[in-house]
Amino acid sequence: MTQRTSQLSTPATAVGPVLRVPPATPADAASYFAASLAFHTDVSDVAASLEAARAAGGDPGFVVVDSRSTESWDQGRIPGAVHLPTARIPELAAEFLDRDVPVVVHCWGPGCNGATRAALALAGLGYQVKEMLGGMEYWIREGFAYETADGPARRAADPLTAPVGADDCGC
Repeated sequence: MTQRTSQLSTPATAVGPVLRVPPATPADAASYFAASLAFHTDVSDVAASLEAARAAGGDPGFVVVDSRSTESWDQGRIPGAVHLPTARIPELAAEFLDRDVPVVVHCWGPGCNGATRAALALAGLGYQVKEMLGGMEYWIREGFAYETADGPARRAADPLTAPVGADDCGC
């Protein structure tokens, strides 16, 4: 019993860096994560929404905007996406986007903040916008179809990013 008592009285910082800063309260965590979902989506959810809309012959209720360069766009793009390079958003957004339709913006991948900059520019112009986490890198790595300057393409899903033999990850 003495050993158990001494373990319980050990300060949280002694267990390592994870709890050096204590977790948020459940109420604060719920607010934070709800806000995060208002600002972000992921490639799997975007792909599922686009596929469901296509199968139903309808509209997904949002437009996908690719904020990368023309060279990147030619290398590979999400079918049906609008190409709107970040630097040209102030000049071209009104020509290609409807302020009443939410925008899902992406760039190359998690190592790039181009989609964040594009989302900021679009929000500043009055568009409802979400950033697609993972970008084009994870779109391709999860095995979703894409288009190139040479035509349609698709790679097998990377088992480190998508479940093998299942339609979704269950999350």
